[in-house]
Amino acid sequence: MVLGEAPIYRASDSTLHWVDCLSEPPELYILKVDPDTGDAIGEARVLPLEDSVTVAFFRKDKPGSYIAAYYQGVCFLDEATGKMEVVKEIIPTDQRDELRFNDGGIDAKGRFWLAEIDKKAMAYGPNKLPESYGTPRGRLWRYDPDGSLHLMIDGGIICGNGLGWSPDNKTMYFHDSVAMMVWAFDFDLETGNISNRRLLIDRRTSYGEPDGMVVDTNGNLWIAMYDSNRVMVFSPEGRHLKDIIFSARNPACTTWGGRNFDIIYVATGMDRRPNAKPDDEGGHMFRFKPTDARGQPKYEFAG
Repeated sequence: MVLGEAPIYRASDSTLHWVDCLSEPPELYILKVDPDTGDAIGEARVLPLEDSVTVAFFRKDKPGSYIAAYYQGVCFLDEATGKMEVVKEIIPTDQRDELRFNDGGIDAKGRFWLAEIDKKAMAYGPNKLPESYGTPRGRLWRYDPDGSLHLMIDGGIICGNGLGWSPDNKTMYFHDSVAMMVWAFDFDLETGNISNRRLLIDRRTSYGEPDGMVVDTNGNLWIAMYDSNRVMVFSPEGRHLKDIIFSARNPACTTWGGRNFDIIYVATGMDRRPNAKPDDEGGHMFRFKPTDARGQPKYEFAG
């Protein structure tokens, strides 16, 4: 893969689903895996997509259908054909050079959250945006099962990434990979509102860009750190607990899978720098089985 993203696991048939959002054309992968070992069974089925999709989730009681963030908004995808049905265009076509969608999440009420990238701000590189640029234009949206769209954060985001929730659904986590920060919010499950934004993890003076994330049943955050060869684990208070090292420089996104949701799958991207190490294994899907942690299925969209 050029950039593997959005892994999700379906327990009913033990399949792993993910996308390559930067291949031409973009592609959807579906792979049968052993529910106990996590080993691949056969080859992945690969379907071409009509536009770049960066995150996808299953739809509740809608077999064979995903909700996804495509370049400009919300769409449904058909698992059998890869066909895309645009549900809500949010970014106008004439702004494709300025904004695009990136990561997202589904909360426990089945609402779809999706975050934007300010492409021009992102081009400056991690933690290098000059003050003269002003406020980045990336936003965070929530698309509800009833079809209503809600603007949750109106600007200030360079590269929205890594949405997740605490096991008690009282805290929401959200990253900006290029700003190299992870925030926590108070989360109201009934209304879907967020408040009391605070900085939880600050990577601006360190290394690694916080990318896709999952939370374990103890509330710890397992964050794929792009440009660092690792998944980093943090406590709910933001304390660094440990690292899991991979042979790919660019871990991009994670999901829990397996019969007991005790396997982490990690989608990665190629190292496309001129000085990339020849033995870098970016662009593959990895798995890791912790001895002391497990997760839960990602929620499904309720519409």
